[in-house]
Amino acid sequence: MIYFKTKRLIFRDWKASDIPKFQRMNVDPDVRRYYEVKELDKEISKTRAEEFQKHLEDRGFGFFAVELKRTGEFIGMIGIKVIDENGPFKLEIFPCVEIRWKLMKKYWNQGYATEAGVGLIRFVDRNTNIHELYALFPKKNFAIQNVVEKIGMTYHSSFDHPLIMDGHQLKPFSVFYRKI
Repeated sequence: MIYFKTKRLIFRDWKASDIPKFQRMNVDPDVRRYYEVKELDKEISKTRAEEFQKHLEDRGFGFFAVELKRTGEFIGMIGIKVIDENGPFKLEIFPCVEIRWKLMKKYWNQGYATEAGVGLIRFVDRNTNIHELYALFPKKNFAIQNVVEKIGMTYHSSFDHPLIMDGHQLKPFSVFYRKI
């Protein structure tokens, strides 16, 4: 099922043919640079994609597969996730809805992440009762900070991620926010 489109992108259900590309993306060291776990093995990637699809079917939103309109090629994922108070750590903003993306490296620096973010915000506004979004990411990830600012998010707060060991370069996190 196609959920929405932008000028260059289609946001749709996950297909079996996406899995090998998603698996390759999840072992790419550049894609995983801002994750503490540097690789997701093939089985975990497959399971995650299946979970993303089930969530889309159950709720009508979640993490969408993203493809190029021009070629039909899978380029990554974008979506939203509800973070509740029952997770592995707590923040004052919980419960909240978080926006996340992950694109294959060859599609970076072409405006796709920004275009996807703008399209997702429009989809959320028109199709859900969600009225605010948060982005949580390592402070060192300046590329994603640039994207969230381009889609109208502003700095909210920062925290040291409690699940990342002390002294690790990815422990300091930024939180950005946007009303919809």
